[in-house]
Amino acid sequence: MTREEKRRRQQEKRQKVRELQQLAKGPLDVPFLLLVLMLTVIGLLMLFSASFPSALYEKGDPLLYIRSQVVFALLGLGAMLLMSKINYDRLKGFSTIALLGSLALLVLVILPGPNSSGKLFGIRQNNAVRWMKLFLVAGPRYQPSELAKLGIILYFATTIEQRRQRMRTFKHGILPYGIILLTFFVLLWKEPHLSGAILICGIGAVMLVVGGIHPAWVGTGTAVVGLGAYAMLFTDLMEKIGYNSDRIKTWLDPWWDIRNKSFQMAQSLIAIGSGGLLGVGFGKGRQKFLYLPEEHNDFIFAVVCEELGLIGACLIILLFALLIIRGYWIAIHARDRFGSLLAVGVTTQIALQTFLNMAVVTGLIPATGISLPFFSYGGTALAVQLFEIGIVLSVSRQIPAPKAG
Repeated sequence: MTREEKRRRQQEKRQKVRELQQLAKGPLDVPFLLLVLMLTVIGLLMLFSASFPSALYEKGDPLLYIRSQVVFALLGLGAMLLMSKINYDRLKGFSTIALLGSLALLVLVILPGPNSSGKLFGIRQNNAVRWMKLFLVAGPRYQPSELAKLGIILYFATTIEQRRQRMRTFKHGILPYGIILLTFFVLLWKEPHLSGAILICGIGAVMLVVGGIHPAWVGTGTAVVGLGAYAMLFTDLMEKIGYNSDRIKTWLDPWWDIRNKSFQMAQSLIAIGSGGLLGVGFGKGRQKFLYLPEEHNDFIFAVVCEELGLIGACLIILLFALLIIRGYWIAIHARDRFGSLLAVGVTTQIALQTFLNMAVVTGLIPATGISLPFFSYGGTALAVQLFEIGIVLSVSRQIPAPKAG
């Protein structure tokens, strides 16, 4: 290669970088941003209302949970705004690292060891080992599954775009992604964390469908999921493989063991029913006073229903619905396939997680232990969610301007 050709290629490279930088300077999608901010603020208010009784009783500090959550919310908002100003194409270089890193963390959390949980780094809570310290032996707790969701989204978006012409084949469109999802499913099952496994597999499946896999595999996958759900819910399969079959019994009859195994579900339904049409008023709920377990975490939506009533709960559901619709709108109008897949992955995560949480709290499906985005307590989870929102906002900045008529 001559010196002149090298100079020309360097100039072309610099020009391309300038063009990409210019694209990343477009306006943010304001409706999407406003919906996120509204849900974050409402979520913090409801978390304060739901958490202060247990925080006072357990820790002697009614502001313990909300203080921590506000700090992580501010960090998450900062990360969101920073990510929104970065060209999302840069994420391609981190996709493999994100996938392998999250996989390694899921292995670390279940490794046996000498700590009180019987694990090397994992922390046991409620008969599950899903948490670990941010710096392995120190720092705030977090669930590696939260990072696994992001790793799946980045890796699937990057590789599906690269294989766009081969996604309809079994070798390139189903086999490698099926192996990845199965690996994550097994690791999460070992914690056990069934809801996280379902969520990650759901995100991956939707991204594969959008990525263009053959319709026959979509039909086959739907049939397998349907048969699996039937087997788990209406046969003794769950009991045979060692999963908690009491959750199925509680789903079928929330009052079957109200003093023990179905206590939480019964208290959730009591809280929802107590809210009525208009609710008992913000901060005036009764079930959060040590009656409803996990009232500031997985079952915070029951507190929402009790204090804000049917109307308030429906308005929050509407905000989530508008956010999800707008997220898919951004995906449809994205500049390229990679941006579209990123927006689909993040929006699908929010949609599935919101539906599963509300379905569990209202008794529509068996309890799975899944948090409500922007509402449930969990600082690192909230920060990661807001960072993912920043990815969607970055995609929105590069949506091509509509052509003049």
